[in-house]
This record gives sequence, structure tokens and C-alpha cells, in this order.
Amino acid sequence: MNFSEVFKLSSLLCKFSPDGKYLASCVQYRLVVRDASTLQILQLYTCLDQVQHMEWSADSLFILCAMYKRGLVQVWSLEQPEWHCKIDEGSAGLVASCWSPDGRHILNTTEFHAPSGVTNTTCSNRRQPCLGVHLPRCSSTECLCGHKLRITVWSLCTKSVSYIKYPKACLQGITFTRDGRYMALAERRDCKDYVSILVCSDWQLLRHFDTDTQDLAGLEWAPNGCVLAVWDTCLEYKMLLYSLDGRLLSVFCAYEWSLGIKSVAWSPSSQFLAIGSYDGKVRLLNHVTWKMITEFGHPAAVNNPKTVVYKEAKKSPPLALGHLSFPPSRAGACPLTATAESRYEVASVPVSLQTLKPAADRANPRMGVGMLAFSADSYFLATRNGDFLVLSLCWHPSGDSLALLSKDHFCLCFLETKEGTGAAAGLRDGHV
Repeated sequence: MNFSEVFKLSSLLCKFSPDGKYLASCVQYRLVVRDASTLQILQLYTCLDQVQHMEWSADSLFILCAMYKRGLVQVWSLEQPEWHCKIDEGSAGLVASCWSPDGRHILNTTEFHAPSGVTNTTCSNRRQPCLGVHLPRCSSTECLCGHKLRITVWSLCTKSVSYIKYPKACLQGITFTRDGRYMALAERRDCKDYVSILVCSDWQLLRHFDTDTQDLAGLEWAPNGCVLAVWDTCLEYKMLLYSLDGRLLSVFCAYEWSLGIKSVAWSPSSQFLAIGSYDGKVRLLNHVTWKMITEFGHPAAVNNPKTVVYKEAKKSPPLALGHLSFPPSRAGACPLTATAESRYEVASVPVSLQTLKPAADRANPRMGVGMLAFSADSYFLATRNGDFLVLSLCWHPSGDSLALLSKDHFCLCFLETKEGTGAAAGLRDGHV
């Protein structure tokens, strides 16, 4: 395992391009694009303010930079560095921005204070009608804070603009099918939850139906695009499964009168739906009957002799006492050694695991299965019980390297493979 030199970073904004050729990072108002293998700077862009969100287009040709405080979005081109695009939402407050699957449309979620019927936009092309106008006008299009929400779809090719009304203020309220043909949107009107399915080619409404949820928390397409999973607030355990035409296929409820669903993940094959909950268990549903086929727990002790447990073992190198000064300086308050060797050993079963006891008297307790991840072949499922504060990392699409992110810096970690390591995996502080 080899490490690159350390580079500056802001707000954990560091992402590989989908094709794996580039690495983009933000330092305050600057966007830096590097070659992913050599880490040489290819392009340097200057934004109008500090970047708060950065995202690659699906074809790796464009980069979106959002400045929520200014209500601005800037788009940069890798093929034509002199080309750029600026979207100014004006008095409408920008709260989210993302790419469409085709990489040629940008979806901006804005909260605005204008009275009903007033349009806030700087675009002069208003020939394309507002999506959803055929739905009855509703006064309850507001988020929890009382501000109205709207999604504006900007086209980079035709410069046209479309509007999608009634989006719900939730963490996972938009999801696209893997082939990019359809988008599902969570809505909230008249104190009731709805789902709209739109065609991404022209942003026309395909299906619209209500959901049997108290407070819809999220939705996610199956990888094959045939089934939409919709789950309720964490105050109630309820998973609903809908077909593309809006038919309710099944409802799953594991228990009542307790905190419910915390995380959801589809297997790449679309055959399994994993549901992580606050009771520390993962339940797996099958795609035929949508019934639970198995349940995984997170026991505090591992007793099964067939289970392999790896335990990290640290070995500190011997101290060079001959180089220590006396009396020690203020820097001597730091550890005497800066590096330590680490490896994993197979532990003998039974093994007791360290657990984190959540504070029951505080909001958002650190409990429950908060992370689920299937392997690419759908054979394995990784889960994590008990949330804890970490920074971030992101994998290169090839899986040969990953970016390690801290608050103000990042570096690349190159994994040793049969083909060798990248050109950027060299000396750091004189050591490999």
C-alpha cells in the first residue's frame, strides 16, 4: 500500500470522475482537476464563491459546482476549458443541485418566498410549460419551515427550463433508474405524500400516485428499474414496494411502536432488498414474494466457530532514545513516534466486540444499522451497527486506489496489484 503526497482540500469535496481518468477537488473557491494516475494538475477553475457542492456528469465531461449561499451554480467543461455556464437562481434560495443521468440537464431545488403563481427565474426562454400544471393548484406546497420548494430543470443544450412543483423536503426524495429513463420524485401536498414518475427525455409526467405513509422518508429504484422502494419516517417501520405503473406490490412491517427503518440497499441483481433498522438488525426481502427470507443481527459476542474474525494488531517501532533532547520541548508533548505498523490477525472465537451505548435522552441516537453495501456479484452484504464520527473516503472506479479525505487535506492510497501501482504512488517524506 502506497500513499501520495498530501494536498489541500475544503469541505470534503474530492471525487473521482465516473470513467476513472480524473480526480476533482475543491479548495475554497477553486476547482482543481488532476490526472487520477499521476495527480498532475490538468485544469484549474475559479468559481465566484466558496464551493459547497461538487458533482461530475455521468460522462465525465462536465463538473457542477454549487454555491448555495449565493444561489449560484457554475458548470465547467473538460473538453473546452474556455466554455462555462452560470445559473443564477436569483431571489430563490438554492438548497440542492444535481445532474440528470444524461449529463446535459441540471436539477436545482429552490425555496422561494414569492406568492403563488409568481415565477422567479433569470431564463428568458419560457416556452416550455411548467410540469405538473394539469394537477390542481394546492396551497400546501411548503416544506417544514414554511418555505415553498420547486425544482428547476435547466438544459445545457437548448437553454430551455422546466419546472417541477411540490417536491418534498426529505434526504432521499429523488431517484433515477439506472438506465436514466425515469425519475421518481417524492411530493408533499395537502398534508399527504405522493410520488411522481417522470420521463427524463422530456420531463413529462408518466405516473402520479399517493403513498400510504405518514411522512415519507426516502425512495430508491431497484437496479433493473422495475420496482420502486418507498419507506416511511423512522417513527414507523413501513416499507412499500411499487411497480413502474404505480401499483402497490407489497407492504413490509417488521415491528411496531419503536424506531423503524434507518438504511436501505438493493442488491445489484435486484433480487434482494436489505433493510437496516434501529433495532440493530438487517432484514432481507426476496423479489418474488417480497417476504423476509433471512435476518442478520449484530451480536456483542461472536461464538460461531465457522466465523472468521480479524483483529487489528499495532506494533510500534522502537524509539531512537539517543536522539531525544533533555529537557523536552513543548513539542515533546506529542507522541514519541509518529508512525506505527499495523496488521490484521485472525482472532480465536469466541470474541467480544466493543459496543457503543447510545444516549437514550438525546435526539438522533447513534444506534441502528446505518450502512448497507452489497458486493458487485450480490453474494455478500456488509453492514455497520452504531454510527460514529468519521471523515470520508472515495474509491476509484477501478478499485485500485482510494482518496482519503480529512477536514483540510486529502491524499491518494494506491493498493498493490499484479499490474503494479500508479505513477503517483511514490515517495512521501522519504518513505514509501
